[in-house]
Amino acid sequence: MAALFSFDLPLARRPVASDKAYRPRAAARAAGIPLNFVLIAGFLSWRATSAVAGDDSQNSALPSVTEERFAIHGQFTYVEQGTDSFRAPYAGPNSLSPNQGRETTDLTLYGGARLWSGAEIWINPEIDQGFGLDDTLGVAGFPSGEAYKVGKNQPYLRLPRLFVRETLDLDGDREAIEAGANQLAGFHSTNRWVFTVGKFSVADLFDANQYAHDPRNDFLNWAAIDTGSFDYAADAWGYTVGAAAEWYQGEWTARFGLFDLSNVPNSVHLEPGVHEFQIELELEKRHEIFGHAGKVLITAFDSRGRMGLLDEAVQIAQATGNPVDIAATRQLRDRVGADLNLEQELAQDLGMFARIGKAAGNVETYEFTEIDRTLTAGLSLKGSRWGRTDDTVGLAGIVNHISAAREEFLNAGGLGVLIGDGQLPHPGPEQILETYYNLGLVPQAHLSLDYQFVKNPAYNRDRGPVSIFAVRFHAQF
Repeated sequence: MAALFSFDLPLARRPVASDKAYRPRAAARAAGIPLNFVLIAGFLSWRATSAVAGDDSQNSALPSVTEERFAIHGQFTYVEQGTDSFRAPYAGPNSLSPNQGRETTDLTLYGGARLWSGAEIWINPEIDQGFGLDDTLGVAGFPSGEAYKVGKNQPYLRLPRLFVRETLDLDGDREAIEAGANQLAGFHSTNRWVFTVGKFSVADLFDANQYAHDPRNDFLNWAAIDTGSFDYAADAWGYTVGAAAEWYQGEWTARFGLFDLSNVPNSVHLEPGVHEFQIELELEKRHEIFGHAGKVLITAFDSRGRMGLLDEAVQIAQATGNPVDIAATRQLRDRVGADLNLEQELAQDLGMFARIGKAAGNVETYEFTEIDRTLTAGLSLKGSRWGRTDDTVGLAGIVNHISAAREEFLNAGGLGVLIGDGQLPHPGPEQILETYYNLGLVPQAHLSLDYQFVKNPAYNRDRGPVSIFAVRFHAQF
């Protein structure tokens, strides 16, 4: 439910590697919300004053919730991750290295206030520190959603989110909204419009799954917490500027979003003026099977930006004898993709999830990672069966593929956003198995152990398999 979503998702899924992944190590700019989005927010403000809100007298039927005027929440997450001594006969600029360890830390403050009935403003200042494995390189399904494409040894401050959300009630039953990160306690109707404008993550709204979408509490792998082929608009930290509209009607929800791409692929800067952009469409259907809740999501995206063609870059390199340079082929074009996302409760303490996705395979990856086709499935089990109601254990299997054009590009020495071993004579699907145990220390703090087995890292049969171990501590209030 959009008015209920919690933004306590690092959304991740945008690794922030250090200069090894993106050479210019520039600091994050300020929120940088363009004037056109300010005008949109102004329109929503006018629309709110003219809209007829739900009858607040109905709130008396829900006395357990007091409508909040403002709130402050926070979270802290620490992840230590390392690899074993796997087989690596050769390596390139973007290869994963054996016998290494890295750590990431982030501290986030969530401050929100009610502007008027149905409208909230939230700001999320955050302090980050650390790097992903090999500066977030070497595996297409990268093993830590807490690692970004930019990193530093010293803590640094940035602003991942600054947004306004307005909920316009239509009809249907009134529901209580519990307090949470980026969510004020209050009420809304089951049928409603929800508008979000500002700086946030596309994955805050799209491709959500209650069992696999939060690297601070459940799975860590990028292709588990989001659909691997979903190349959503973002800067190098995984956030963008944009606007989204959601329409809730009974068991259905339709979402539409318009977001700013980065100025060049895998950049720390967004495109000024939204001249390069992405459109998102999503349809959600909620259901029950034998009394157990579930939902199905269909998500599609179209990125319109200056992108290169993989086969053209290889042809130019072969004709000139120069190294493969994808930047030389960039011009304004589209990259499209779609995915199917399923979650289903099987028992009161057991749920399953699955994602399948596909994106255009001859266009360079713009923001996320080199995955053209992906399939993920898994289970999530609460610890109530052994007397540990705050514990969770998860298991997921992931299979990632790339196109023939991308295989040829990588074999010719081309480099992607995350991968590039300098050659790829023996390509194969990237296969990943992840399992974790999330131990509830107290209601506000959890300690997790995570293990991932990666076969054919970066689609290379000559390397690996790799065992990756992680310890994660997360606390929130």
